[in-house]
Amino acid sequence: MNRHYRQVLNVFRLFLVVIVYLAASHPAKALPSYARQTGQECAACHNGFPELTPYGRLFKLNGYVFGGGRSSWPPLAAMMVDSFTHTEAPQIGGAAPHFGDNNNAAFEFASVFYGGAIASNWGIGAFIQSTYNNVSQRYSWDNTDIRWAHASMIDDSELVYGVSLNNNPSVSDVWNTTPAWRFPFQSSGLAPGLPAQTLIEGGLAGQVLGLNPYFYWDRQFYGEIGVYRTLSMRMDTSLGVDPTGSSSVDGQAYYWRAAWEPQWDRNSLEIGTFGLQAAMIPGRVTGMGTDSYTDIGVDSQYQFLAERNSLSVSLAYIHELQSLGSSFAAGNASNPHDTLNSLTGKVSYFFDQTYGVIVSPFRISGSADAILYGGSSVANVPNTNGFITELDYIPFNHDSPTFWQGLNVKFGLQYVYWAQYNGGSANYDGNGANAKDNNTVYFFIWTAF
Repeated sequence: MNRHYRQVLNVFRLFLVVIVYLAASHPAKALPSYARQTGQECAACHNGFPELTPYGRLFKLNGYVFGGGRSSWPPLAAMMVDSFTHTEAPQIGGAAPHFGDNNNAAFEFASVFYGGAIASNWGIGAFIQSTYNNVSQRYSWDNTDIRWAHASMIDDSELVYGVSLNNNPSVSDVWNTTPAWRFPFQSSGLAPGLPAQTLIEGGLAGQVLGLNPYFYWDRQFYGEIGVYRTLSMRMDTSLGVDPTGSSSVDGQAYYWRAAWEPQWDRNSLEIGTFGLQAAMIPGRVTGMGTDSYTDIGVDSQYQFLAERNSLSVSLAYIHELQSLGSSFAAGNASNPHDTLNSLTGKVSYFFDQTYGVIVSPFRISGSADAILYGGSSVANVPNTNGFITELDYIPFNHDSPTFWQGLNVKFGLQYVYWAQYNGGSANYDGNGANAKDNNTVYFFIWTAF
């Protein structure tokens, strides 16, 4: 670790100590800043964290300004993740710089947050996260969502409307089916991940800034549109984002979201669509044309929330149309047009909002392209599928421990099974690698205060 990052980490740790003192001085039960502000426990807003409940969705849509708590402390919070990662086969060259090829124990990352009201009377609030990632050894801004919101009545029906200023398409969403907040909520930074993803699945995260007006009518119908522009390389660098090799949006990228959510008794059902359209300049090199991406997604989420127990089922599918004019002309793609598909699902059950079990299948498929995928796939395709299982234990979801008011902890044991990777189950890369070599056992301790 160089001198610059040691200095950043020391400042970060000092900031954490200050926040720990603030959190420990006053009771808090959820993401501590929100809990202090509302006086609610974690389980009021979250089903197993971070999946939102109907109340949690309303809190976010109303601009993070709901009150009810008695704390006068500023809306600051922090979290960190420590973990252990084991893959079925060692990773040649190491899992990451400064880490071994297998069986890595790690402090993975820590984040600080501004979470809560900025000006309650004006309906202005925020979720602002900054993170030190110890795997990449970088400190940068993270998910950011600053809102103005207002609620009114129209013909005996509630209308909530507002605008979100954010840095990641879908981070403004309130259902846990779209990419920014879907399962897995925590995954290892020291194990193989998906070899290909659609643009909306994090391709613009942290590198753009967008303004998204939205409405939520009668607590059933939701609509949102967003317009995003790429930040300059200088701004990326100042925010801790490495712009090396990154692409930029040509003009504006457009995001949309629509959903219908009927609710009855303790049940809620969401059915919706979302998407992104962007023309990209590969490598930010102008004069070579653009690549165009259109992502069209459909999703659904069902929740049953009893007093203490819950069942949640979700499904999302994304179809991406790629017009690779620039990449094809530059010899970086075999085809002028490709497609990529992403399918993810999740079933979770939580007992007493303390003990949870989650099963999540996933599947990636796409066009054969010898240049895009040929270096890592004998079949020249990104086709990958498998499933994730996770066991969770959240001992303080209803109340903080007496020895540390404001603390919440999540213990997770995750297993990732790869049935197919980059188009094959055996020797998928031509060098003897098998899909099962990437199977991962991941244990993590997530701590918030």
